[in-house]
Amino acid sequence: MNTDPISDYLTRIRNASSAGLKIVEIPSSNMKKAMTQILFDQGYILNYKFEDDSKQGLIKIALKYNQSTRVPAITKLQRASRPGLRKYSGSETMPRVLNGLGIAIVSTSKGVITDKEARKLNIGGEVICYVY
Repeated sequence: MNTDPISDYLTRIRNASSAGLKIVEIPSSNMKKAMTQILFDQGYILNYKFEDDSKQGLIKIALKYNQSTRVPAITKLQRASRPGLRKYSGSETMPRVLNGLGIAIVSTSKGVITDKEARKLNIGGEVICYVY
């Protein structure tokens, strides 16, 4: 039984990229779908596909690597807010990841968005994870 599905999602991507896999399959949820869409929009993954099977569905993610050196595009995925210690941030105190080079994924009242969008919309929320 998995008590933290978001950490499981991040760990599966982290393990697959460190192992050099091209595709990783993850059980689906609405939060994971939104996070996958953000990773694709920001250029951290090549492609993704949502598949509906009998239970909850799957997310298939094609990981992105540098062509010549085979270095993963995602160097670090770090969970910020967790079930035992939630981390909330206002628009003024929104964290900047690697001084703006990375992204923070934030769950807000407007949906799951990046830290840059949250600052632009002047809203805060729960900081889910950092990606760089």
